[in-house]
Amino acid sequence: MRKFIKSMRSINQGTRSKVVVRFLAAAIVLQIYLLWQGNLYFNVLSRMPLRDAQSQLALHLYPLLEEHVPRCSPPKLRGNVGAGLQRFDAVNGTPQKNYLDDPGDFEPPMQLAHDGYVRAIKNTTLQRAYTPRRRESCPQRELPVELFLKDWTEYEPYICEIVLPPLNAKCVVLSELLVKPDGGENNLEHFQLKVFAILFSSFQDVIWMDSDCLFLHDPTKLLSSKPYTSTGLVTWPDFWAYTISPSYYNISRQAEIPTTTRQSTEAGMFLISKKKHFMTLLLAAYYNFHAEYYYTMISQGAPGEGDKDTFILAASALGRKFYTVSEKVADLGHPADDGGVLGSAMLQADPVEDYKLTRQGKWRVRDESVAKAPRGFWIHAYNPKFNAGGGLFSEKSENDQGNPSRLWTHQEETLKRIGYDVERMAWEEAKTVTCTLEHGFDTWKKNSGLCKTITKHWEAVFKNSTADAHRFTEE
Repeated sequence: MRKFIKSMRSINQGTRSKVVVRFLAAAIVLQIYLLWQGNLYFNVLSRMPLRDAQSQLALHLYPLLEEHVPRCSPPKLRGNVGAGLQRFDAVNGTPQKNYLDDPGDFEPPMQLAHDGYVRAIKNTTLQRAYTPRRRESCPQRELPVELFLKDWTEYEPYICEIVLPPLNAKCVVLSELLVKPDGGENNLEHFQLKVFAILFSSFQDVIWMDSDCLFLHDPTKLLSSKPYTSTGLVTWPDFWAYTISPSYYNISRQAEIPTTTRQSTEAGMFLISKKKHFMTLLLAAYYNFHAEYYYTMISQGAPGEGDKDTFILAASALGRKFYTVSEKVADLGHPADDGGVLGSAMLQADPVEDYKLTRQGKWRVRDESVAKAPRGFWIHAYNPKFNAGGGLFSEKSENDQGNPSRLWTHQEETLKRIGYDVERMAWEEAKTVTCTLEHGFDTWKKNSGLCKTITKHWEAVFKNSTADAHRFTEE
């Protein structure tokens, strides 16, 4: 354990990538959301004590959210037939249809409620009460981390009180902060929680990460580079096209955007400045608080229904600047029978390199021949996740003969954009965490032999081999 903590706290040029993976291995095992402040400062959000500011935010925000509930039934898909699987096409686009039943019934009351809420947040004093006022210097190797838990049922004392504090990380129980004015508990679930975790975090500049994401490079540099410095909000793409109902544009009083403009959002990771986008977060909170009205309207039955596009749509509705990475997300996995990829992870591009290309008018999303692809910057390891107690061992971690194998062996051009053998490092750190904390996590205590199982897999695949002929650079 001592070796694990020490290596987590020392970042230098030679070990940066390893430390990033080691840090994220712990987060992935925790299976809870992670907030990385990502700048060289620890930001204090208010002149008043943080806990008091958070209480004031909940006290004023909750009534606004409840007051402006739409006075109608939530939209529903027409005949349960939605947009389906529509891959993004930046050249030809996809049909922009309304798959919702009887939009004339819900559009007027939802527009009225939306208008009222937008007016209310523009007139509120919440931003002045809950915006960073003071910055305290913080060494890069001690970047603070906040791990948000929905409520006390997810709280594990040993992890939160013993393991995390030496890593300058702490658990934050959201139900303690987001409380109804009458003291009652909120009923928010899953995707709805993300925006409130960001709002109630103690950071000004936030790098949001889902627990199954891995950085390939130092993320702190993103917050001192364009496009983040010029916009304050940077997102990455999903595979799918925008399938937003025209009703949403009517309700939010926006012009429809062509489906060739940008992909739908993959919200496993994004960057946001609470100073520049506090109003964006308040409107996104409205969309997520009233998820039964907005989630179906925004996705219309397409994959990934949830909070994913609510941040960009809120920024657009308020006229705020943002940047959506244009480089297509790339599959990582095993070769599929049809010549494609049996996906288990997604590789996302370096936003700084992507921004430089698009500023030159080079849009690879329309024509890949105009420039070399940006390097990969992070990986969303969605299936399986690096959790030895949560489905890590399956057909995706086996080869065609049923023997232990790597998860990511295809495609060659995608692997070269990673830059180094990150999967080997991820497995090594997952093994270290599993064998160190096998009896430390409540969710693992019912399982036996986790350390033995992951060690056996690691030794079979990595111990006596190099990169198995896979290349991770262009050289």
